[in-house]
Amino acid sequence: MQATLTPPVVLDIAALKSRQQAAWSSGDYAVVGTTLQIVGETLCEAMDLRAGSKVLDVAAGNGNASLAAARRWCDVTATDYVPELLEKGRLRAVAEGMTIRTETADAENLPYADGAFDAVISTFGVMFTPDQEKAAAELVRVCRPGGRIGLANWMPAGFIGQVFKVIGSHVPPPAGAPSPALWGTPARLEALFGAEGEVRIAERSFAFRYRSPAHWLDVFRTWYGPVLKAFAALPAEGQAALAADLLALVGRANVAVDGTVVIPSAYLEVVVVRR
Repeated sequence: MQATLTPPVVLDIAALKSRQQAAWSSGDYAVVGTTLQIVGETLCEAMDLRAGSKVLDVAAGNGNASLAAARRWCDVTATDYVPELLEKGRLRAVAEGMTIRTETADAENLPYADGAFDAVISTFGVMFTPDQEKAAAELVRVCRPGGRIGLANWMPAGFIGQVFKVIGSHVPPPAGAPSPALWGTPARLEALFGAEGEVRIAERSFAFRYRSPAHWLDVFRTWYGPVLKAFAALPAEGQAALAADLLALVGRANVAVDGTVVIPSAYLEVVVVRR
């Protein structure tokens, strides 16, 4: 009896990218993103950025890493495929008396010449691209030899990695879609960048701080695009089940005992020294 072969799943990258762009354009990531400012600051220190360096922030969102680099007197270009987020980053820079250049761009097809930047940086941004190899290749391409690529990526076992795992159990991702959390594993980072330079990896932790578990859920389901879209894709009963599972996760991860929320979330701080 002949075995029936299952045809391989062909991922529609364009459709997935369109879906992701819609997710990140919904809500207002800046409400959550602004709380992550310290990550951009510590990453810029790990990269040892020098004044006058040309820095590209890829999938910059509302500009945490861009502002951190600008504070170190770098010449900063911030890019994202959500123009509204870039505008928020520009306004933040103006409010602090700094200048950053903002340009709408796709992380998988950056409109810059080879080796155009001394440093390329992305905090919790490029890890969400659907074509991971292409995005990584673009980071390498626009970084000059001897330059540095700096990344902050959520780890699969960390809190945000677990948030996406819970969401996936209620709203499964498209078949064949690579997990963004792969960028939070040393093996994947070595596969993406090891041939292009020295990959330095350190595990770090960011603490999410909110008034209460209910406050955390309200902020994320209202403003954080992927969570907002997950709730929108479910009927009322499904939304209630997702909310219950997310609150249970918060309950397990919360280290505060005073009614507030303090949740350590593990991420990888990555510096690639380009050959």
